[in-house]
Amino acid sequence: MLELRPNCERCDKDLPPDADARICTFECTYCADCGDGALKAVCPNCGGDLQKRPVRPATMLAKFPPSTKRVIKNKDRPA
Repeated sequence: MLELRPNCERCDKDLPPDADARICTFECTYCADCGDGALKAVCPNCGGDLQKRPVRPATMLAKFPPSTKRVIKNKDRPA
């Protein structure tokens, strides 16, 4: 099950569960602006492609809540 991280790892923007976000196969998570723009749909951590993060149905959020652990990488490193 996806972790649904609460923030963009590059710019630290809040990403609620229904946000337009991008993830790689390791669940590195980015906002759409960073993922599609600066990162050009390539994860700077693993080199994999970034895809649109699926939205967990609201009815399932209580049973399977999103993560509250914020992850942020060095946002100044070149992508």
